Amino acid sequence: MTSGAALAAGIAALDLDVDAAAQAKLLRYLELLGKWNRTHNLTAVREPERMVTHHLLDALAILPHLPQAADLRLIDVGSGAGVPGIPLALARPGWRVMLLDSNRKKSAFLRQAAAELVLPNVDVVASRVEDYVPAIHFDVAISRAFSDLAQFASAASPLVRSSGLLIAMKGTYPRAEIESLPPGMRVIATPALTVPGLDAHRHLVIMTASPARS
Repeated sequence: MTSGAALAAGIAALDLDVDAAAQAKLLRYLELLGKWNRTHNLTAVREPERMVTHHLLDALAILPHLPQAADLRLIDVGSGAGVPGIPLALARPGWRVMLLDSNRKKSAFLRQAAAELVLPNVDVVASRVEDYVPAIHFDVAISRAFSDLAQFASAASPLVRSSGLLIAMKGTYPRAEIESLPPGMRVIATPALTVPGLDAHRHLVIMTASPARS
């Protein structure tokens, strides 16, 4: 099965509304990532078929669990090679997506990807999360493999508004991490995810943000 067919089948299995133009850009994103990966170590996943499942479908599988506002403001904390931020921005062009990463090499790739894929809804900031002060707070802060839950909650909660969400992408259910969350953080859902073609545990930890922001 080609990468395009695998992506289309996965999107159909997830019952998502992602049109053909967005799917073509998702595949172009993987091509660009593969090109950069030959000289920069951006991701350990190098095979095209695994990139479809581990990067694209893994990111898109979280869409049903995100707020469905047409103008959602989302920040991808520790974006790395752009997952989940770039796939989400491609699938939902009405959203405003910030890609935040302290690594200059990765930030350079993110800027190049946003330019080549023509993503006017994406911004890139090269900064440590602890040092970043947004002009406008976000509806959602999300991360994949950025840190443990306590560190993520502490670092990202100042970035979201008072009714915003912190969402961590995890593998197996992180019971110990949840039990170690700081006071004031409330876990509101921990849905298990099924990612087409990926034989691995996937969970989201969805938390309310603290302290209050407006």
